[in-house]
Amino acid sequence: MADSAMNAASAFKTCAFMFMVCTPDLIFGRIRYSIPEELELGAFVGNLAQDLRLNVPQLSSRKLRLTSDTVAQYMKVNLENGILSVRERIDREHVCGQRNICTISFEVILENPLEVYRGEVEILDVNDNSPTFRDSTIALQIAETIAPGVGFPLESAEDPDIGVNAITAYTISSSEYFSLKTQTTEDGFIIAKLLLEKPLDREVQSSFQLVLTATDGGTPQRSGTAQIHITVVDINDNPPVFDHEIYRGSLREDAPRGTLVMKVKATDIDEGMNAELTYVFSKLASARVRELFSLDPQTGEIWVEGPLDFEEAQDYSLNIQAVDQGLPAMLADSKVLIKVIDVNDNAPEVKVTSGVSKIPENSPLGTIITLINVIDRDSGANGQFHCDIPKHLPFRLQISSKNHYELITSEPLDRESVPEYKIPFVARDLGSPSLSTHENIQIVISDINDNEPRFSESSYNIYVMENNTPGTSIFAVTASDLDLDLNSHVSYALQEKLIQNLPMSSYLSINSMNGSIYALRSFDYEELKSFQIYVQAHDAGVPPLSSSVTVNVIILDQNDNPPVIVSPSAQRGSAAIEVLPQSAGQGYLVTKIMATDEDSGQNARLLYQMVKSTEPSLFNVGQSTGEIRTARNILESDPTTQTLVILVKDNGQPSLSSTVTIQIRIMENITERITESNNLVSSPENFSDLNLYFIVIFACTSILFLVAIILLIGIKCKQDRTITQEYNSPSCCYKCGDSNDTFNHRPAMEETLRYPGTGRIVRVPEVHHYSVSLSPESAKSDFLFLKPCGAPTSRVQC
Repeated sequence: MADSAMNAASAFKTCAFMFMVCTPDLIFGRIRYSIPEELELGAFVGNLAQDLRLNVPQLSSRKLRLTSDTVAQYMKVNLENGILSVRERIDREHVCGQRNICTISFEVILENPLEVYRGEVEILDVNDNSPTFRDSTIALQIAETIAPGVGFPLESAEDPDIGVNAITAYTISSSEYFSLKTQTTEDGFIIAKLLLEKPLDREVQSSFQLVLTATDGGTPQRSGTAQIHITVVDINDNPPVFDHEIYRGSLREDAPRGTLVMKVKATDIDEGMNAELTYVFSKLASARVRELFSLDPQTGEIWVEGPLDFEEAQDYSLNIQAVDQGLPAMLADSKVLIKVIDVNDNAPEVKVTSGVSKIPENSPLGTIITLINVIDRDSGANGQFHCDIPKHLPFRLQISSKNHYELITSEPLDRESVPEYKIPFVARDLGSPSLSTHENIQIVISDINDNEPRFSESSYNIYVMENNTPGTSIFAVTASDLDLDLNSHVSYALQEKLIQNLPMSSYLSINSMNGSIYALRSFDYEELKSFQIYVQAHDAGVPPLSSSVTVNVIILDQNDNPPVIVSPSAQRGSAAIEVLPQSAGQGYLVTKIMATDEDSGQNARLLYQMVKSTEPSLFNVGQSTGEIRTARNILESDPTTQTLVILVKDNGQPSLSSTVTIQIRIMENITERITESNNLVSSPENFSDLNLYFIVIFACTSILFLVAIILLIGIKCKQDRTITQEYNSPSCCYKCGDSNDTFNHRPAMEETLRYPGTGRIVRVPEVHHYSVSLSPESAKSDFLFLKPCGAPTSRVQC
């Protein structure tokens, strides 16, 4: 076939010699190939280089190309060897319909010099379609007066194949009244008619059921059947007859409304009303056909009524009837076949199974989120497409079947980071120009309870002033949860523990909704300086998650305790009495005011001040020590009884104070007089009231000082014991080296107030300590007076 094509091409070139003289670079040739339909992709069609006697290495340099759109869709040429092969499966019925010869024409163009070769590929039919009837039942009405031999046209079956693969025969089931007659038209179609073999008698048999079978001539042979339902009536003897039993036409799918398709015509040899015809669509015509086409009942003209779409249907079959006006009316059937010519006008169609998908954030990798169906109703390259989504998203597309995609997870999801995704999906066909469809797929990430409540601080310090009002809010803790809805609903609770052997719930309560902490009692800094609680936050998820935080409650001191004067003590509000020898020099320690304050810090820092004195120039008081010393030597003119009023005040705001009155009696040679008093006691005659007075004074003074010292030591030991319990410090009381005559008290040189959990340390100034000398040797100058430990005149070492 290739050689004959070359010979024909040579003859054509000879005939066109004169034309080639004018255009020497333009040469014409023609080749022809034949292939069966439905060949697999890449199947061999022909060798263009060999058949056109071309130099294979020059195919690329001379830019060999095919110029027919149709052949480019179905064929491709390999420039490395010149082989023409199948690019896409070819359906002959789709390409050529019912044409006997189906060819695809093309041109081969070469440059430098320009050569044009014309060629065509014939598509041979294979028997891949079975005959089918439009309707499974054919209804006929036959008048009983019709004489035997009259034929009734039957609906023809359809077979897209041609030649021997098309319909070659019709048969009916056996019947004594009817037979089948077939006739082949000029265009090769077989028309079947039902012949009446025997006169009918409606009263004997009013209906018949026959089976019509259409058979093709292919190998293997295929067939189709339809039921013929015949009703016997006694009217009409000449049915209408169409000019053509089958009408054929074609239309572009973009044909506008009102376009004339064709005109059908039928005649009836009857006269009068029996010859007047009306054209209508038969019952076999589908509703869609009636929407797209209109039929003029008087003229038989067919018009375009609605928009055509090649992707919806490549051809339409219009079943038309011509009905006369007789009684009963007789009719004739005809078929109009309209082929629709494709126009590239469709972008890929994207169908998502759900508009908004919702998945939990703990979905495993590979979870199917939604299904996507993509269809391009065009054919060839225009019907092929490619789909894609952005690469940076935690999702990917997976092909599940032809034209079906699955959108699945490719990375872990976290709703707290990204609660919602809007994925742009793009389907782009391979046509030129390319058409595309964009679809946004919305994915909502649903929450799971994977975040516990978190407090705003790692720990909290609450500072509460003592003497607070019970029932008031002292603080509020706040915890947040990154989850949603019930998973983020936070409630608060206090973990139960003991505080000073009492349940914590007797000290504080918390509002479970907002975390406000309330004091249930009034705090006393002197009893409780700080304590620690734990607040737990729970969410309402399933299962619930929780976290806890430490809360340090620190009681702040308030200046609510006045100084308490420990020594010297006054009995029943009277003044304390001190004895001072007249020989005491400047700086002589008369006595020491000792006071305590249960507050702390500045509230416990004490200052001593002399507010009243009989002789202001004779005595002074240490502002911070409380020591009363002589400011000068005692003069004989000084009154023997001195009254001092000492004010002790703290450094709080506002300041609190206490006062003590001290009477100091100046006595001459007090030690010698005591000795003489002893002698007087031994001699009753020398004992006088004055001596008795001095003895009583001496005894009372000694007892008072001893009691004051014992009380002072007891109070101090109690304070040191409290500090020792809190900070594990050593005991406050120690024995001095000489236990026979001296009490020695050695507490820590520096006290600290610590607030557990806060790191706060408050330094307390050094406490002055004193010893009491009871030895006879010191009686003459220092008898029963308090002296600082380590003073030069003291014999006791602390």
